[in-house]
Amino acid sequence: MGEKTKVLVVDDDKRMVKTLCDILKVKGYEAAEAYTGEEAVEKVKSDNPDCVLMDIKMPGINGVEALNMIKDISPDLPVVLMSAYATEELTEEAKQQGAYTVLNKPLDVQAVLSFLSLLRKEESVLIVDDDPSFSKTIKDILEARGYSVQTEADSEKVLGHMEENYKLVVLLNLKLGNTDGLDVLKAIRAKYSTKPVILVTGYREEMTASIEKGLRIGAYTCLYKPLEAEKMIALVSAIRKEKMCAVLGKPFEIRRTAKRGSYEKIDDTDN
Repeated sequence: MGEKTKVLVVDDDKRMVKTLCDILKVKGYEAAEAYTGEEAVEKVKSDNPDCVLMDIKMPGINGVEALNMIKDISPDLPVVLMSAYATEELTEEAKQQGAYTVLNKPLDVQAVLSFLSLLRKEESVLIVDDDPSFSKTIKDILEARGYSVQTEADSEKVLGHMEENYKLVVLLNLKLGNTDGLDVLKAIRAKYSTKPVILVTGYREEMTASIEKGLRIGAYTCLYKPLEAEKMIALVSAIRKEKMCAVLGKPFEIRRTAKRGSYEKIDDTDN
């Protein structure tokens, strides 16, 4: 992203577009206008926005149809849809097609600004592992996808890293020399109750009990070495999307457990 986050506002209500764009500009964002789904698709191609706020019901192609076309052009582009009277079916379709959420009109402008503020934050990942080769490999993979990455082998310095700047997620090895990774997880959870922590281990069988305990403490999930790069990237991306959706009114679920290669919510009452 550049110095200013560029937001494309799409709605056939020109007064609404102007008002929202004026607010965004005052708050330090770059705002562009479009009044149809077709125009939005073309501006995504030409202007490369960082986010799209788009009405669902418009003349010509609707917001969901435009969303599908935008995702073909820029799959990772955050798109938030808006509607005064969207049906539940259309809202669900929008989310299935990749919309972050569907906001009700009149908009909660403060929620939108909070969302954009989080969008501007550096997407930083902390890798906690005492294997320098593993840490470097994962660091290179994540940095190639645009994430800022820090690595740490000393368990005593983990919280210091987290106090320095915003961390999207922590990748934590369950074995850190003589230190139990669960102790590090407990320390993180005590100070950062909703910070997503992904456990990592190369010892699937012998660490089963520790993994289950980690999930009860509040780990997001556990990945196994050697890590599948695309699976890891998809997981980090999903966490980012969930955290951003949380400021728009969708609860952020930090609890996950790995089961048959997928992720299943578990009961929060088992602490």
